[in-house]
Amino acid sequence: MLNIITNSLKEAHNALEAFMADESSAGSISAAAGLMCRSLKSGGKIIACGNGGSLCDASHFAEELTARFRGNRIPIPALAVNDSAYITCALNDFSADAVFSRYVEAMGKSGDVLLAISTSGNAENVLTAARSARRLGMKVVALTGNGGGRLAGLSDIEVRAPYSNFSDRVQEIHIKVIHILVECIEDGLKVGGNFNEC
Repeated sequence: MLNIITNSLKEAHNALEAFMADESSAGSISAAAGLMCRSLKSGGKIIACGNGGSLCDASHFAEELTARFRGNRIPIPALAVNDSAYITCALNDFSADAVFSRYVEAMGKSGDVLLAISTSGNAENVLTAARSARRLGMKVVALTGNGGGRLAGLSDIEVRAPYSNFSDRVQEIHIKVIHILVECIEDGLKVGGNFNEC
Protein backbone atom coordinates (compact mmCIF):
# COMPACT_ATOMS: atom_id res chain seq x y z
CA MET A 1 0.00 0.00 0.00
CA LEU A 2 2.74 2.47 0.94
CA ASN A 3 4.52 1.68 -2.33
CA ILE A 4 1.42 2.63 -4.30
CA ILE A 5 1.11 5.90 -2.40
CA THR A 6 4.79 6.80 -2.71
CA ASN A 7 5.00 5.87 -6.40
CA SER A 8 1.84 7.83 -7.21
CA LEU A 9 3.15 10.94 -5.48
CA LYS A 10 6.50 10.60 -7.25
CA GLU A 11 4.78 10.23 -10.64
CA ALA A 12 2.67 13.32 -9.98
CA HIS A 13 5.75 15.26 -8.86
CA ASN A 14 7.70 14.21 -11.96
CA ALA A 15 4.82 15.16 -14.26
CA LEU A 16 4.59 18.63 -12.71
CA GLU A 17 8.37 19.08 -12.92
CA ALA A 18 8.32 18.09 -16.60
CA PHE A 19 5.46 20.52 -17.25
CA MET A 20 7.30 23.35 -15.51
CA ALA A 21 10.54 22.54 -17.37
CA ASP A 22 8.81 22.99 -20.73
CA GLU A 23 9.29 26.68 -21.52
CA SER A 24 6.07 26.79 -23.54
CA SER A 25 3.86 25.83 -20.56
CA ALA A 26 3.79 29.16 -18.71
CA GLY A 27 3.54 31.12 -21.96
CA SER A 28 0.57 29.06 -23.13
CA ILE A 29 -1.25 29.50 -19.82
CA SER A 30 -0.60 33.25 -19.90
CA ALA A 31 -1.85 33.51 -23.50
CA ALA A 32 -4.98 31.50 -22.65
CA ALA A 33 -5.74 33.66 -19.61
CA GLY A 34 -5.25 36.82 -21.65
CA LEU A 35 -7.55 35.58 -24.39
CA MET A 36 -10.22 34.67 -21.83
CA CYS A 37 -9.91 38.03 -20.06
CA ARG A 38 -10.32 39.95 -23.32
CA SER A 39 -13.41 37.91 -24.20
CA LEU A 40 -14.97 38.46 -20.78
CA LYS A 41 -14.15 42.16 -20.83
CA SER A 42 -15.93 42.54 -24.17
CA GLY A 43 -19.09 40.78 -22.94
CA GLY A 44 -18.17 37.22 -23.90
CA LYS A 45 -18.34 34.03 -21.88
CA ILE A 46 -16.46 30.76 -21.59
CA ILE A 47 -18.01 27.37 -22.38
CA ALA A 48 -16.10 24.32 -21.14
CA CYS A 49 -16.47 20.69 -22.17
CA GLY A 50 -14.83 17.30 -21.75
CA ASN A 51 -15.59 13.64 -21.05
CA GLY A 52 -15.51 11.82 -17.73
CA GLY A 53 -12.88 13.34 -15.46
CA SER A 54 -12.37 16.09 -18.01
CA LEU A 55 -16.05 17.04 -17.68
CA CYS A 56 -15.50 17.22 -13.91
CA ASP A 57 -12.60 19.58 -14.63
CA ALA A 58 -14.78 21.64 -17.00
CA SER A 59 -17.43 21.91 -14.27
CA HIS A 60 -14.80 22.81 -11.69
CA PHE A 61 -13.54 25.62 -13.93
CA ALA A 62 -17.03 27.02 -14.50
CA GLU A 63 -18.07 26.94 -10.83
CA GLU A 64 -14.86 28.67 -9.72
CA LEU A 65 -15.70 31.55 -12.07
CA THR A 66 -19.47 31.79 -11.55
CA ALA A 67 -19.34 31.38 -7.75
CA ARG A 68 -15.98 32.11 -6.15
CA PHE A 69 -12.37 31.01 -6.05
CA ARG A 70 -10.16 32.53 -3.34
CA GLY A 71 -12.31 35.50 -2.48
CA ASN A 72 -15.63 37.17 -3.10
CA ARG A 73 -16.08 39.14 -6.31
CA ILE A 74 -18.64 39.57 -9.07
CA PRO A 75 -19.65 36.34 -10.85
CA ILE A 76 -17.85 35.67 -14.12
CA PRO A 77 -19.85 34.09 -16.99
CA ALA A 78 -18.76 30.50 -17.61
CA LEU A 79 -20.71 27.36 -18.49
CA ALA A 80 -19.84 23.68 -18.46
CA VAL A 81 -21.73 21.26 -20.70
CA ASN A 82 -22.85 19.10 -17.78
CA ASP A 83 -26.66 19.15 -17.80
CA SER A 84 -27.58 15.46 -17.61
CA ALA A 85 -31.03 16.00 -19.15
CA TYR A 86 -29.51 17.82 -22.13
CA ILE A 87 -26.68 15.30 -22.51
CA THR A 88 -28.96 12.25 -22.47
CA CYS A 89 -31.36 13.95 -24.91
CA ALA A 90 -28.54 14.72 -27.33
CA LEU A 91 -27.17 11.18 -26.98
CA ASN A 92 -30.59 9.67 -27.62
CA ASP A 93 -31.72 11.94 -30.46
CA PHE A 94 -28.41 12.61 -32.20
CA SER A 95 -25.08 10.98 -31.31
CA ALA A 96 -22.26 11.08 -28.82
CA ASP A 97 -20.24 13.14 -31.28
CA ALA A 98 -22.89 15.90 -31.26
CA VAL A 99 -23.30 16.25 -27.49
CA PHE A 100 -20.96 19.22 -27.02
CA SER A 101 -21.24 20.80 -30.46
CA ARG A 102 -25.01 21.30 -30.30
CA TYR A 103 -24.64 23.00 -26.92
CA VAL A 104 -21.91 25.26 -28.32
CA GLU A 105 -24.12 26.10 -31.30
CA ALA A 106 -27.03 26.94 -28.97
CA MET A 107 -25.12 28.98 -26.39
CA GLY A 108 -21.99 30.24 -28.11
CA LYS A 109 -21.41 33.37 -30.16
CA SER A 110 -18.55 35.15 -31.83
CA GLY A 111 -16.15 36.46 -29.20
CA ASP A 112 -16.83 33.66 -26.71
CA VAL A 113 -14.20 31.09 -25.74
CA LEU A 114 -14.46 27.30 -25.74
CA LEU A 115 -12.31 25.53 -23.17
CA ALA A 116 -11.95 22.09 -24.77
CA ILE A 117 -10.48 19.45 -22.46
CA SER A 118 -9.24 16.07 -23.71
CA THR A 119 -6.37 14.09 -22.18
CA SER A 120 -5.71 12.40 -25.53
CA GLY A 121 -6.64 15.35 -27.72
CA ASN A 122 -8.70 12.96 -29.83
CA ALA A 123 -12.14 12.78 -28.19
CA GLU A 124 -14.44 13.06 -31.19
CA ASN A 125 -17.20 14.99 -29.42
CA VAL A 126 -14.67 17.55 -28.15
CA LEU A 127 -13.19 17.88 -31.65
CA THR A 128 -16.67 18.43 -33.10
CA ALA A 129 -17.35 21.11 -30.47
CA ALA A 130 -14.07 22.85 -31.37
CA ARG A 131 -15.04 22.87 -35.05
CA SER A 132 -18.46 24.33 -34.22
CA ALA A 133 -16.88 26.98 -32.02
CA ARG A 134 -14.51 28.05 -34.78
CA ARG A 135 -17.41 28.30 -37.27
CA LEU A 136 -19.18 30.62 -34.84
CA GLY A 137 -16.15 32.87 -34.50
CA MET A 138 -15.29 31.67 -31.00
CA LYS A 139 -11.73 31.13 -29.81
CA VAL A 140 -10.65 27.66 -28.69
CA VAL A 141 -8.36 26.99 -25.74
CA ALA A 142 -7.41 23.32 -25.49
CA LEU A 143 -6.11 21.38 -22.51
CA THR A 144 -4.47 18.26 -23.91
CA GLY A 145 -1.83 15.63 -23.22
CA ASN A 146 0.18 12.93 -24.95
CA GLY A 147 1.14 14.83 -28.09
CA GLY A 148 -1.96 17.02 -28.28
CA GLY A 149 -3.85 14.82 -30.74
CA ARG A 150 -6.08 16.39 -33.40
CA LEU A 151 -7.38 18.95 -30.93
CA ALA A 152 -4.02 20.74 -31.01
CA GLY A 153 -4.63 21.71 -34.64
CA LEU A 154 -8.12 23.05 -33.89
CA SER A 155 -7.09 25.27 -31.00
CA ASP A 156 -6.02 28.90 -30.91
CA ILE A 157 -4.03 28.15 -27.77
CA GLU A 158 -3.06 24.70 -26.51
CA VAL A 159 -1.82 23.90 -23.02
CA ARG A 160 -0.35 20.41 -23.17
CA ALA A 161 0.44 18.17 -20.22
CA PRO A 162 3.55 15.98 -20.48
CA TYR A 163 3.26 12.48 -21.92
CA SER A 164 1.94 9.88 -19.48
CA ASN A 165 0.76 6.30 -19.77
CA PHE A 166 -2.24 7.20 -17.62
CA SER A 167 -4.89 9.89 -18.00
CA ASP A 168 -4.93 10.69 -14.28
CA ARG A 169 -1.44 12.21 -14.46
CA VAL A 170 -2.62 14.41 -17.34
CA GLN A 171 -5.77 15.40 -15.44
CA GLU A 172 -3.67 16.41 -12.43
CA ILE A 173 -1.80 18.88 -14.62
CA HIS A 174 -5.08 20.07 -16.12
CA ILE A 175 -6.61 20.92 -12.75
CA LYS A 176 -3.44 22.81 -11.82
CA VAL A 177 -3.75 24.78 -15.05
CA ILE A 178 -7.45 25.43 -14.41
CA HIS A 179 -6.75 26.91 -10.99
CA ILE A 180 -4.01 29.12 -12.44
CA LEU A 181 -6.31 30.28 -15.25
CA VAL A 182 -9.00 31.24 -12.75
CA GLU A 183 -6.48 33.11 -10.62
CA CYS A 184 -5.14 34.95 -13.67
CA ILE A 185 -8.66 35.78 -14.90
CA GLU A 186 -9.59 37.20 -11.51
CA ASP A 187 -6.44 39.32 -11.53
CA GLY A 188 -6.91 40.40 -15.15
CA LEU A 189 -10.48 41.54 -14.59
CA LYS A 190 -9.54 43.86 -11.74
CA VAL A 191 -9.71 47.57 -12.52
CA GLY A 192 -6.49 48.35 -14.32
CA GLY A 193 -5.72 44.67 -14.82
CA ASN A 194 -3.53 43.56 -17.72
CA PHE A 195 -5.63 41.72 -20.30
CA ASN A 196 -2.68 40.57 -22.39
CA GLU A 197 -0.93 38.48 -19.77
CA CYS A 198 -1.28 37.41 -16.14
